[in-house]
Formats: sequence, C-alpha cells, structure tokens
Amino acid sequence: MNPTIGFALLLTVLQGVRGQEVTSLTACLVDQSLRLDCRHENTTTSPIQYEFSLTREKKKHVLYGTMGVPEHSYRSRTNFTSKYNIKVLYLSGFTTKDEGTYTCELRLSGQPPVTSSKTVSVLRDKLVKCEGISLLAQNTSGLLMLLLSLPLLQAMDFISL
Repeated sequence: MNPTIGFALLLTVLQGVRGQEVTSLTACLVDQSLRLDCRHENTTTSPIQYEFSLTREKKKHVLYGTMGVPEHSYRSRTNFTSKYNIKVLYLSGFTTKDEGTYTCELRLSGQPPVTSSKTVSVLRDKLVKCEGISLLAQNTSGLLMLLLSLPLLQAMDFISL
C-alpha cells in the first residue's frame, strides 16, 4: 500500500473515532425509571450509531439502539431522546432485577468498526434522584432565559427578591 494512502486512511479513522467519543455515562432515578445520560463529542456530520446495553450475570442484554437488536422484554420499557451531544435512555419500571453494568457504545456510520463506550454500575439503592439534573440537562436555554429576565422582572415590580 502506498504510504500516503495509508496515512490518509489512518487520519480518516482517527477523525471518526474522535468525532463520536463517549465522554461520560451517568445514571439516576426519575420516579420509577432509570435515566442514562450518554454524553459524547460531536465533531462530525456523519450519522452516529449507538447502543445501550445491560450486562448482568456475564450476559449482555441490548436495551435500545441502532447497532444491535433490542431484546423484546425491554422494547416496551424504553424511551429514548437524542440531542446534539447527548443520548438519553429511560428504562421504566426499574427494579433490583435491572441492576448491573450499563454501557453506552457509539460508532460512526460507514466507518471501520471502531467504537467508543463508557460503562456505569447501577444498584437501585445507590441511585440518586435526577430531578435537579433533568432541568439543567434538558432545558438549559429556558433556565438561562429565566435567570437573565430576573433583573427585568424585579425592575418592573413583578417580583421582589
């Protein structure tokens, strides 16, 4: 192989990996649902393939995604949202039977099979509530607008602090 072609191919693969690197995976509890926030870099315009899975007793269970086939028992319990650099999975009816190691795995479409992933160990009695996190993560612009409008509302005597 021509060294120039090999170097160009290596750069393409490295850019693809960097374009979809998982930076964090966090878990919290919303009512009776487990919420998994998979944050990632997004420096590419290529579609990103993803997969959320649970490993329990050395067996992998695909919950949701575009890379593997989700198990039937989880399909009705999952809800998924995706924004620019975060993918959020909700697993409803979370119980101790759902405890284990959760993984978020990403891969660019049309790229060699190089993936980026993070895992988080989840135990029901160790989970934190995520109501406060939810507002900041999902509606940052609304919160910012509220904070910026407080002085105006105070000046117009709509509120007093």
